[in-house]
Order: sequence, then structure tokens, then C-alpha cells
Amino acid sequence: MLNYIWLGLILLAVIIGGCTDNLKAVADQSFEMAKFAVLNTAFPLIGIMTLWLGVMRLAECSGMVTLLARALRPLLRRLFPDVPAEHPAMGSMLMNVAANMLGLGNAATPLGLRAMKDLESLNPRPGTATNAMCTFLAINTSSVQLIPVTAIAILVANRSANPTAIVGTALVATVCAAVSGVTMAKLLSRLPVFRLPPKPLATPAPQDGNPLATGPETSFPLKNAAGLQPLKWWGAASLGVLGLFFFWFFLRSAFPAILGIEMPQEATGQNAFVRIVAAISKLLIPLLLAIVPLYAALRRVSVYEEFVEGAKEGFNVAIRIIPYLVAILVAIGMFRAAGGIDWLSHVLAPVLAAVGFPPELLPLALMRPLSGSGSLGLFAELVKQCGPDSLISRMAGTLYGSTETTFYVLAVYFGAVGIKKTRYAVLAGLTADLVGIAASVMVCRLVFG
Repeated sequence: MLNYIWLGLILLAVIIGGCTDNLKAVADQSFEMAKFAVLNTAFPLIGIMTLWLGVMRLAECSGMVTLLARALRPLLRRLFPDVPAEHPAMGSMLMNVAANMLGLGNAATPLGLRAMKDLESLNPRPGTATNAMCTFLAINTSSVQLIPVTAIAILVANRSANPTAIVGTALVATVCAAVSGVTMAKLLSRLPVFRLPPKPLATPAPQDGNPLATGPETSFPLKNAAGLQPLKWWGAASLGVLGLFFFWFFLRSAFPAILGIEMPQEATGQNAFVRIVAAISKLLIPLLLAIVPLYAALRRVSVYEEFVEGAKEGFNVAIRIIPYLVAILVAIGMFRAAGGIDWLSHVLAPVLAAVGFPPELLPLALMRPLSGSGSLGLFAELVKQCGPDSLISRMAGTLYGSTETTFYVLAVYFGAVGIKKTRYAVLAGLTADLVGIAASVMVCRLVFG
């Protein structure tokens, strides 16, 4: 399906651009987005990927991923029945989802790419997305977030009287989007048109030049972790001291009054839930960067060597996704430059207005699955036009915080492991977006009137 969508964006961009005399802008934007995909997206990702893949290597070798996967085994087995219960993919997916929920985009993407690599190691049909991959992408494109940090920041910048008012509405909308995306993925996987053919007799060997393929002979890191030395009492005490240290920082950020510290001005007026999630978001990355290497060292893992070994994959992954990023971002940029979003808004506005969907939200709703920067710009402009505390702005903030850039996520995640046949992943992701958009409007009308 992604083939037809990509081709449709290119052709519509040229046709609409010709009709509106924007062909020069279309051509210029194609080159600009190709440059943006490489220099502003793929290259900055190299360092982030290198860091987090090194940390993930330590988490696997020390057995932390095993413990995480075992703790949530019942839920994971229902969502991903084709993935072995103690496969590293389970832990990688859990860490990715947790990072997404807390709004840690810089950590979520590398962890998600690592999860896709782990899922690819189980794939008997290289180049074709498995059911587990499609379900995982549906979860990512629905982007469950406890707090829409970026949307709140825009409202704060525009001096909203209550910028955190959208926290509850965004949480409801994003949960609706996630449930619908996963449900659609499960339903589509049973349709004959998307059903996978019988598995080949032998798993193909990794293709030459694919740095992510691990092959059938690769052992799970968690199996190796079983042979490590058990944690001594003094090791557990060391982890406990570090935990208490971060707990003190948590109290200082979320409940400073308990420690006799004055509440920061930016936190004044925020409810306890917002302060708790904000504190966790602030402390989680430093906590992971400290506790994972310490735990691995206490279990006699060669932390520096293993970190470097895992980090080596970062460069290869970032380089591998460049063609996929260029393809999707160029098509989206051309469509935007031609005026395709404005044209769709003009065509669909009367129909959506008849069912109660505000026409002002339509450009943002159309842009959100295509471009993160484009939808952010539209949201910021909408807040300035309508006011930060208007119903339209709160709907827009809820919509922005409960949906994701579906096509970007698909291009990056599938591109990282060379998936060309995406099967029903696009439909599941767009379903999550559609439900998230509808839920954003409905819940805001109920809450804010």
C-alpha cells in the first residue's frame, strides 16, 4: 500500500503544482527535503543511535531485558504471540513503549529501531513485515503519551492560562488511538489478502551488506546472561543507594515542599499527576545511563567493551534508513509545496463541517500523519490565531499530542531492517490516526464545551 501512497503523493504534487503554477516550488522542495532527510534527520540520528544501542547491549548482556520481559510476559504474549516469551525483542519493545509514553523521543526512536532489528531476527521472510512488526508499528504510530510535552510548550509560549488542561483529553484520545490501531492490526492480520504464505523450510541466511540481519544461529543475549555471576548483597546495596539518590531528586522535582524547597514558578498551578510525569521524564534518561552500566558491571560484564560493541550498529542503522527517509520526505515535501494540503482541506471541509468537525483543524489533521515539523507549525499558527485557551486550540493540542507522524515512523522503522512489503501496517497506523483525531474533537467538546 505504501507504494501507491508514495506514487500518489508524487503525481498529485506535480498535477496540483501545474494547476496552481507552483511547479518551481515543487521542484525546489524536492531537493530541499532530500537534503533535510540526510543532513537534518539521518546524520543527527547517528550519535543518538550509537549511544542507545550501546546501552541496550549492556541491558541485554546483564540480563535486565530478561527481567523486564518476564515481568510483563502475560501482556506481551497476547500482543505478540509469534515472538518467543524470552526473546530480546520483548524487552526492546517494552523500553520503546515506555520512552514514547514519557515523551522521550530521542530515546524512543533508537530503542524502536533496535526492537525492529530483534523482530527481524525472527523473520523467515526477509523484506516482508511480520505480524509482530505490524502490531509494533501500530503501537508506535498511535504514540501513547502520558503528557503531550510539545503541545503544552506551545500553549505556555502563547501565555495560556491553563496549558496543562489538555493532559487529560490527550491521554484519553491517545489511548483510543492505540487500542484502535492494535485492534485493526489484529483484525487485518486474519484477512486472506494479508495472510502470510506458509513458512519456508529453512530460514534464509542474512543477505550480504545487511548489517542488521542476525541470522538463525544467533543466540539470545538473555541466554548468555544466565551464566553471569549472581548479584552479591553489596551489589544490591549499591543499586539501592543509587535508587535512593534518584528518589531524592524525584521528590525535589515533583514534591519540593516535602523537602522544604520552594516550588519552581513554572510548576505552580500544575496538578500532582503532571508534576510526577514531568519529574519521571526528566530523570529517566540519567537513571538509565547510570543504572544499566552499574548493574552490568556488578554482574561482571565488560561494560566498556560491550557498550562499544553495541554502539557499532548505530552508524550502520542511520546510513541504512537514508534512502527510505529521502523517498518519503521528498514526496511529502512536494505535496505540501504544491498546495496539496490546502486543496484537500478545501474539498473535505464542507463534508467534515456537516458532521461537526471544525474546518480550522482540517489542515493540522491532514498534515499530522505526514510531517512532524509541518504539523507543529500549523498548530503554533492556529494557537496564535484562535488564542491559547480557545476550544479550537485545545482540540488542536489534544490532536497533536495523541497522534504521530505515521509515514515517517513507517519509513524509518521498516527502512532500518529493509522491509519493502509493509502489508497492513499503513492501514493500522492510519486507523489509529483517524480515531485519535475523532476522539480529540469529541473529548474536548465534552470536557471544554
